[in-house]
Amino acid sequence: MNRTFKYSLFSALILSTSLAQAADQKFVTIGTGGQTGVYYVVGQSICKLVNRGIKDHNIKCNAPSTGGSVANINAIGAGEQDMGVAQSDWQYHAYNGTSKFENKGNKELRALFSVHPEPFTLVVRADSGINSFDDLKNKRVNVGNPGSGTRGTMEVVMDAKSFTMKDFSLKSELKAAEMSAALCDNNLDAITYTVGHPSGAIKEAGVSCDSKVVPVVGPEVDKLIADFPFYAPAIIPGGMYKGTPDDVETFGVAATFVSSTKTDNETVYQVVKAVFENFDRFKKLHPAFANLKEQDMIKNALSAPLHDGAVKYYKERNWM
Repeated sequence: MNRTFKYSLFSALILSTSLAQAADQKFVTIGTGGQTGVYYVVGQSICKLVNRGIKDHNIKCNAPSTGGSVANINAIGAGEQDMGVAQSDWQYHAYNGTSKFENKGNKELRALFSVHPEPFTLVVRADSGINSFDDLKNKRVNVGNPGSGTRGTMEVVMDAKSFTMKDFSLKSELKAAEMSAALCDNNLDAITYTVGHPSGAIKEAGVSCDSKVVPVVGPEVDKLIADFPFYAPAIIPGGMYKGTPDDVETFGVAATFVSSTKTDNETVYQVVKAVFENFDRFKKLHPAFANLKEQDMIKNALSAPLHDGAVKYYKERNWM
C-alpha cells in the first residue's frame, strides 16, 4: 500500500467519522430577549455551559436575540424554539390559557427552573415632571416592543390604573437596545422595562442624560400583588443607577426558563445538568445571578409542570 493511498484512506476515515458525528449532533435553540437585557445573558450563559460539554452529550446550543417572553412562549409552542426565557406571569397565562393566551393555552408548556427576580422598572428624564406611574398621562412613553414581557406587564399595569394608549401624547414600541438613546435624545419622557438588575440599558440612560427611576406603587398595584401569585413587591436598590440615590419601590415577576413536551427528556436533562453542575460559574456570568439558590430555582415562580427531563436530574441530586 503506497503512502498516497494510505493518506487518502486515513482522510476518508476521518471525514466519515466527522460526518457521522455531525449527523448525530443535536441542535438546541434558546429564545432570549434584547441584546442589552438579562434574558440574552441567561440564554448565552446556558449555551456557554452546554457547549462546554459537547464532547459528552453532542448537543450544540445557540441563543439568538428574540422579542422576549411572549414571543419565546409562542415560538416554543410552534416548535420553532426548543427552550426560552419568559416572565413568570406569562408562563402562568400561557399554561392556563388566560390574558394574552385566552383560548390558546399551551398545556404542553413545561418549566425547567426560575432564574432572577425582575422588577417592573420605570425610568424617566429628570426634567419630565414624572414622579410616579400616574404622572405618565400626556407624556411620551416607550411601552415596550410587541411580544416582550415588558409590553405585557405594562399593559397589565395600565389596565389596573385605567390607562389606555391614548392617554400618552406619544406611544413608542422600541426594543430595549433602542430606548435609552431615545430617552436621552429627548424623543421620550419615560421608558419601561421588566428586567433583572443591574441593567445595561438603564445604566446607559443614567450615564448619557439626567434620568431617574421612579416608583410604581398604589392600591391598584397592591391589588395585583394580592390577586396573582406570580407578582411580588420589589425594591430597586438606591445607588445602583446614576440619578437614583434612594431605594425605589415597585413590583415584579421572576425570569423563568421553559420548554415543552416536544423537547425530549434527554436534551432537557443535559441542559439542566450543564447549568447546575457548573452553578458557581453560572452565578458569576451576571450580577443578577449572584444570589440564586438551586433549590429555590426548582420551585419558586413556576406555574407550569416541571419537564420530566428536569425532574430526572433534580431527583438524582435528591432535591425532590
